[in-house]
Amino acid sequence: MRLEDVVAGIRPGDARAKQAATRRQQRLTKPPGSLGRLEEISIQLAGIFGTERPNARDTTLIVAAADHGVVAQGVSGYPQTVTAQMVLNFLAGGAAISVMARARGVELVIVDAGVASPLPEHPDLRVVAAGRGTADMTRGPAMTRVQAEACISAGVGIALDAAKKGAHVIATGDMGIGNTTAASAITAALTGNPPGLTTGRGTGRSDPELQHKIACVEQSLDVNQPDANDGIDVLRTVGGFEIGVLAGVVLGGALARRAVVLDGFVSGAAALIAHSLCPAVLDYLIAGHQSAEPGHRLALRHLGLQPLLDLDMRLGEGTGALLATGLVEIAAACLSDMATFEKAGVSDRVPEGSAEVSA
Repeated sequence: MRLEDVVAGIRPGDARAKQAATRRQQRLTKPPGSLGRLEEISIQLAGIFGTERPNARDTTLIVAAADHGVVAQGVSGYPQTVTAQMVLNFLAGGAAISVMARARGVELVIVDAGVASPLPEHPDLRVVAAGRGTADMTRGPAMTRVQAEACISAGVGIALDAAKKGAHVIATGDMGIGNTTAASAITAALTGNPPGLTTGRGTGRSDPELQHKIACVEQSLDVNQPDANDGIDVLRTVGGFEIGVLAGVVLGGALARRAVVLDGFVSGAAALIAHSLCPAVLDYLIAGHQSAEPGHRLALRHLGLQPLLDLDMRLGEGTGALLATGLVEIAAACLSDMATFEKAGVSDRVPEGSAEVSA
């Protein structure tokens, strides 16, 4: 499917369903607003699924992995080979996200979006690699426009496959040594904030190492001059293959009318790209958590999203998104399955100013 057709096919959330869900929330056996943000999320889900009683029980988490040429500049504390090693750890079930997915009963889809080191064939690994790691963005574009578009298209297809297989909720995750550097550059380009604010410590950089990382982001932006009005150009110049795939996942999830739960900083950068291509995706986005990376807060602010959780996490892999999917499922269940005052035979709140209240 052409990207133009994907964007044209994404529609805003169903306003009538949201209105019906709002009215239903007022009739449930609880004081109005007493479930706080769960009520807001449930109404958003009603708009996503087009019904006042949404179902969000089945989740698929898509973790895209790729390598970054900017690692050659010493921006990470880990060698590039770790990306491939961690993908194998995902497939073997030993990573944090593997453990969490098993505990929650969530389907895990692992995607090789462009890992530099060769990976063996595995039945649970989706290979859509546009290349074996990006070029060094401090010296020129990270990828070609053809590669950028291919990554996005692949992500759209993966999300549509997940929806076809029954996923109500699609969550995003990432793996890629050096990818917070790319996310910092994307965030700076698309939000207008300087690299000094969008760039964080990543894998635990010291103060001098952080300043070097910021300088690399600044150099990447100076060398490439990404067009903030063109999300594909931003991805092409300072992005990553896995970020492109996740941007496609956001677009595909919105096209399929599924809730898309974002993970942390890298997923936030992908959402910025998707939003620049199609602002209507906002109706389908839920920020799973607040990453400890400072640029993530700026990305969410730009998108107008408020995270569900703040646990001082910065692992990536989709860990924050997966934890938040439990809240999303519960929000939908409360709206859909709670009894109304009429059905339960429970007396509703006495109208203000009535004789009973006055007494």
